[in-house]
Amino acid sequence: MSSTEALPSRLLGTIDRIPTSLEILAGPRSGRVGLPVRLAWSGPADFDIGDARERLTLYCLLLDCGQRSDIVQYVNATLLRQDWPRIRRLTARRVTRLWERRLPDLIAGDGRAAPSTAGDRFRRR
Repeated sequence: MSSTEALPSRLLGTIDRIPTSLEILAGPRSGRVGLPVRLAWSGPADFDIGDARERLTLYCLLLDCGQRSDIVQYVNATLLRQDWPRIRRLTARRVTRLWERRLPDLIAGDGRAAPSTAGDRFRRR
């Protein structure tokens, strides 16, 4: 590749990784989840679904790096809807827009305007 050629977008293929329906998400509502090294190669690999911070870290990682089968296996639809206002502040806007276009139920009820809490340590990168 020459220095004048553009690199492909990191979003290439993202839409294909997003499930076609929230109903197919089969992730747990509680307990612990251990991710394979191919997903959690540079940080924690074990997440407590009952801990909101750990779950947000897990879900943001999966939205950014997971394949569709990973997302279906590890993400719970009810918890994703519940956490979506915070997830959309933690994940790249281009990614969350693709998710919202594919799964408009994520923003039903206009969860977008959810206020930050004083203890919220997560910030958009």
